[in-house]
Amino acid sequence: MILSVEQVTIRSRENIIVDQVSLQIRAGQWFALVGQSGSGKSLLSQAIGQMLAPNLQVEGKISFKGRDLFTLSRKEMRTLRGSKISYIFQDYQGSFTPFRTIAQHFEEYQKNHTTRSAKERKDEAMRALQSVGLEEILYHRYPFQLSGGQLQRVSIALALLLSPDLLIADEATTALDSVSGHRILELLARRQRETGCAILFITHDWRHVRRYADHIAVMKEGTIVESGGKHRVLDHRRDDYTKQLIQAAPTLGHGLPSGLQEVGEG
Repeated sequence: MILSVEQVTIRSRENIIVDQVSLQIRAGQWFALVGQSGSGKSLLSQAIGQMLAPNLQVEGKISFKGRDLFTLSRKEMRTLRGSKISYIFQDYQGSFTPFRTIAQHFEEYQKNHTTRSAKERKDEAMRALQSVGLEEILYHRYPFQLSGGQLQRVSIALALLLSPDLLIADEATTALDSVSGHRILELLARRQRETGCAILFITHDWRHVRRYADHIAVMKEGTIVESGGKHRVLDHRRDDYTKQLIQAAPTLGHGLPSGLQEVGEG
């Protein structure tokens, strides 16, 4: 098991925000965590990486490949979070310093987590950019010189650069138009097949869930109300809240719009 979340509770001084949530993610699995805004999905993902705000307290146990994450020091957690657990955020633009080139971002990331030589770092960065369909010339540009789709692909390249065992994608396509969003998800699916990483996919879009997920957990007001294999949850859902969410969702198509099978320019 790559990730095990056991009876995790997240509370502020006034409220319980996430209440005794448990889930397990296997190696190579695409695990969709679905729910409306404010259900606690993102807070749970932040708890995994120990990135919660200081005013929040977390209880329970989170284990990564059998290792209790709550026993790690900040330095150990930073190392693990950069090399074995990676994040793609909805606000991916906030992950970049505007006046540092893409090359400098790749340099810093690898210097912090590897002992690669300067040549090796550049070679790996070039391969990572090529793997997400970007040209070498973008390596020397600044974030504000890239389109939204290009910059999102750079963030994916960085997240996958060290071949993490777990990729956490938190509403990774919400800020993109539907065409760019589909391309990003196709890219993630291809990279998952190539690397065998597990994906924790946090979303409210049931169309993406149907196409990509293996397993689904539905979250409501800080609790998991339904969990199971994709076809069981989608076709034989038991919880009334799950039924309401699916019925309210746009038509759950099975395919991509014409011409989007390949990653194109974002």
